[in-house]
Amino acid sequence: MFRKRILLLIAVVPVFFMGSWLYRSGDIYFEIAKNIDLFTRIYKEVTLNYVDDINPEEFLRSGIKGMLQNLDPYTLFIDEKSQDDIEMLTTGKYGGIGISVGIRDEKLTILEILDGYSAQRQGLLVGDEIVAVDSVRLNKNMFDDVTLYVKGEPGTYVGLKIVRPGVTDTLLFSLLREEIQVKNISFADFIPAGSGTAYIKLSGFNRGAGDELRRAILNLQKKGEIKHIVLDLRGNPGGLLESAVDISSVFLPKGTLVVSTMGKDSSSYKAYHSNKEPILPETPTAILVNRNSASASEIVAGAIQDHDRGIIVGEGSFGKGLVQTISPLTNNTSLKITTSKYYTPSGRCIQKVDYTKDSKVISNTSEILPDKYLTDNKRPVYASGGILPDSLVPPNVLSEITRDLLAKGYIFRISSELIIKNSGKNFDEADSALIRKTSGTYLKESGYTYKSTIYKKLEELKDTYKSSSEFTSIKSDYEQLLSKAENLGKLESKDLPSDGIREILADIFSRLGGSSEKTRFQLKGDKQFIAAVSLVSDKNYIERILNRK
Repeated sequence: MFRKRILLLIAVVPVFFMGSWLYRSGDIYFEIAKNIDLFTRIYKEVTLNYVDDINPEEFLRSGIKGMLQNLDPYTLFIDEKSQDDIEMLTTGKYGGIGISVGIRDEKLTILEILDGYSAQRQGLLVGDEIVAVDSVRLNKNMFDDVTLYVKGEPGTYVGLKIVRPGVTDTLLFSLLREEIQVKNISFADFIPAGSGTAYIKLSGFNRGAGDELRRAILNLQKKGEIKHIVLDLRGNPGGLLESAVDISSVFLPKGTLVVSTMGKDSSSYKAYHSNKEPILPETPTAILVNRNSASASEIVAGAIQDHDRGIIVGEGSFGKGLVQTISPLTNNTSLKITTSKYYTPSGRCIQKVDYTKDSKVISNTSEILPDKYLTDNKRPVYASGGILPDSLVPPNVLSEITRDLLAKGYIFRISSELIIKNSGKNFDEADSALIRKTSGTYLKESGYTYKSTIYKKLEELKDTYKSSSEFTSIKSDYEQLLSKAENLGKLESKDLPSDGIREILADIFSRLGGSSEKTRFQLKGDKQFIAAVSLVSDKNYIERILNRK
């Protein structure tokens, strides 16, 4: 009997329920039946006879989740609340008003507003606090429920009660839910303007990502000649395999192997080839990756690298070489289960973590594969640990105090303060003095205190050893050292570092000019992007690194 399932990294495909389950040491169907009976008896006995009342549904689901915890972290039970995420991944659409919400300063705050939808048209702003949806009052503990209230059938209305910084009265909005098209391409333009270097930020691999990339490239070609291209996959966690194949088809000749997958045995092997003519067959290309580039991102980077089509720049990628199938269950729930591994064109599996190691549940029956492989041009590439870039470039690293300010929401609040007190002003990098002065005043009035890493470590030592006699003997020396570390933090917090100013400016640009203006500003100081542009523009480097000479 066939049953439709969604293969994460692959589209909707028919899968045999009675496929290739072969139990090598006994009859697996007998084992399944025996243990289902055991599970059912325990579930029934405990639910009916436990001393206190038990919620049957929650009890069963906790058992399911506990069972799946013995496998890899990608095998999950998906409940009713998360079904919208599955639909968004597979269709690229959902019904909503065009906002992203997060927690800022203990409040449910709008962090992003999408262009062209009702939230933007009716004047919602980044930084607005949502205090109620329709008649439901919200608090920070209801963060997971916000999307359930705001999303809904296109054509229906939702009411939001908003508190806006700098505005005394509560604002009421009635917003039309629309079909929101999730963008896979978050930015595409020539950077710098007129340079001939096209920069494209690919943020997802939902359905239609390949067509979206083609449209972005065609639109850029109308503006000018694309001499080089930088495709940014940093922070992209992946998505559908068919979208990864389609993205690769933009660069690789039609019919080129992009990726292959295999499950429990060789009969499940399947190869995926580029299925369209490339629109950028020879344009010098750089792919940016980092430690958060995973799954479909690694498929694209691996295909480009193995076929010597472009250079990979940045950090080593995440290392997820597993493929999941999403199977619909009853009551609007689903099961996401790892069903195969994928292999780049050279034959390498880049899975970093071995979840079969030391497992009492999973038996490792995989064959032992080599670590070293060769690209088309006989360059060595390696498995087991993600995609290793051709050019390793470390990322921009924020100072400790700036990370602390971001984590505690102060960057967001200082941006709000600057916008409110300087209404109508167009901020730029020349406003560093104003930003530093405003932030200093705000942090002082807010009672902000910065504790350096060394101060925190010293506090931990005290908590660990305060009862020991050895600690008592050095207590006075310890207190002096702790005081010096505390004073060091006070000195550092007096003067906002330059990267803190840049983070505030980036947030301001995002609010006043949208995400595109924020991206343009951030790229100016992005070490990995700057290196990628420099390398991809150097024809001799490209020829040498890709072993074309």
